Order: sequence, then C-alpha cells, then structure tokens
Amino acid sequence: MPNLDLPILVVDDAKFSSMVVGRTLRNAGYRDVRIVNNSPAALELIEQRPVSVLIADWLMPEMDGLELTDSVRQQDEQNNHYTYVILLTARESVEALSEAFDRGVDDFIYKSDMTKQLIPRIFAADRMADRQNTLLRANSLLIENNRELEATNIIDLETGLCNNKYGRERLAKMLRHAESRGGSCAYVLCGIRNWQELKRKHPPTVMSELAVGIARRLSTLIRPIDVLCRVGDNQFAIIAYFPNSDHCTTTAFRRVFDGINHKALKTTAGYISVEAGMVLCRADAQQGTPSVQEVERTAVEGLVDAYETRRFTETAPEVTEGV
Repeated sequence: MPNLDLPILVVDDAKFSSMVVGRTLRNAGYRDVRIVNNSPAALELIEQRPVSVLIADWLMPEMDGLELTDSVRQQDEQNNHYTYVILLTARESVEALSEAFDRGVDDFIYKSDMTKQLIPRIFAADRMADRQNTLLRANSLLIENNRELEATNIIDLETGLCNNKYGRERLAKMLRHAESRGGSCAYVLCGIRNWQELKRKHPPTVMSELAVGIARRLSTLIRPIDVLCRVGDNQFAIIAYFPNSDHCTTTAFRRVFDGINHKALKTTAGYISVEAGMVLCRADAQQGTPSVQEVERTAVEGLVDAYETRRFTETAPEVTEGV
C-alpha cells in the first residue's frame, strides 16, 4: 500500500507544470504535497521540515535542478536524512543524464510523458526513501550506542586486560585504602621502549599478537591480588598494595622486569624481543596521599628516565597540601 502521507515537495517555475504535477499527486490520494516556484523557497521549506521526495524542474532561473540537488544533499548530510530527488526534464541525452546522476539525482521524468510516469515513480521513490532513512536512523542509533559503550567500557578489546579508565578507578581506591590502612600503594608503569621501531617492521596483525603476548606474559608474572591494565598503545600498569611499606620496592617487581626483557615473545612473524622500561611510582601513606593525576604524571616522567638508563627506576609523587 502506498504511503499517502509521504511528504512531497514540487519545485517548478512554470505554474502550469507545477499545477499538473500537484493535481496528479492529489488525485492519487497524496495528502502532504507542497508546491513552490523557485529553488530558494524550496530550500527554506526543506529546512523547516524535510521531505521524502523532491520533484524539481531541471531548468529554472536563479538555481537549476542540479544546483538545487547539491544544496539538498548538503542539508541531508547535516540532518542525517535522505531526500529522493526526481528531476522533470525534456533532455534525453546520455551525457546530460550521466552528469545528473553524478550530482546526486535519483530519477528523471520526461515532461512529454509526465502524467503516465509520475505515480509509478513516486511509488518507487517512497520505497527507496523509506529504506534509506531507516538505515540512517539505525546507523545513528548504532553510533550512539557505541559511544555509550565506549564511555562505560573498562576492557581493552585487543588484549582483554582492563583499560586506563578502570586503572584510574582502581588506583584511586588503592590510594584511599593505603590512606586508611597504612602501607604503600605501588603504581608500576611498564613501557615498551622499541614499540615504534617494531611497528615499522611488522604489520598491525603481528603487533596485535605482540600486545596480546605481552599482556599474557605480564599476567603470569604479577601477584594474583595485583591489578594489571593496558594504559596506552605500548604501556601497561601494575597497581598493587603493600601493608608493609618496606616491601614496596623494585625488588618486589624484579621478576616482572626480567621476565618481559629477557625472553622473546612468539608471533606468526617469529620470536620478537621487546625492550621494556619500568618505573615504580610509590605512594607511602605516611607521606600523604597524592592525586591519581600526580601519580600518573610522576610515573610517566620516571619512565622517560628508565628508557634512558635502561634500568628499573623508582620515584615518588609529590603530595600537595590539602589533597
């Protein structure tokens, strides 16, 4: 069954021609038909309320049918909408029609046979416009859902580890825990020093295998109670709590440093060795509780030193009064 409430706009500077089109549509039962005599007026009406089908004369003063189509496509893009454009024309050359299709026109009706062609073409236009707009709405909804998922996602999809969002939440809780119970909170940042060099040598698939391999290796080297997150393309963080501050040293994580540096990782491109730099950023409850941002900043600065010295370094964040 045709959709008789289909919003249609007719644009023709010749009043007789627009009257014939309008009468033919209304006689077929279409109720939402608007008629204007020039392109600027048509664009204003479309801006106020989009239409599903635009029927326009090709040759018009000020702005012809092709120029009108260009402007309508720009409005469609802004409004996430699709308008099915039909041009009325007396031009039948292949070159002219090819140009029009390239400009975004969907269909033509020859003026010499307009009364016979119009209604069947409107039926087809209705189906196509409805299908396109349904797809646009579905895609818009999918994009919005993906944004919501990304905003709440706490998993790094490539490695399966927790991501930076979750890492910050856990670090904040660990700092508060150390503040209330005493002891120290450890934030160990591990960066792959030769990551960019490896990316130049290997395709993305191999680099993905390498990231997964690093994640698995680190997972086997940390304590079960510690938290491991991927906080960057080539950076991983271990978040841990030590009731006794004397135990929170690089010695506690030495096996992690050695395990990632001294044994190559297997990929489809063969065994690949990585050069990992590591820094322990230690927050001692007796010295006050730093902010999450200060711990992260201090750790990144320490990692730069670790890269330069190629040693497992240790640092401590500053604690601002009142924090």
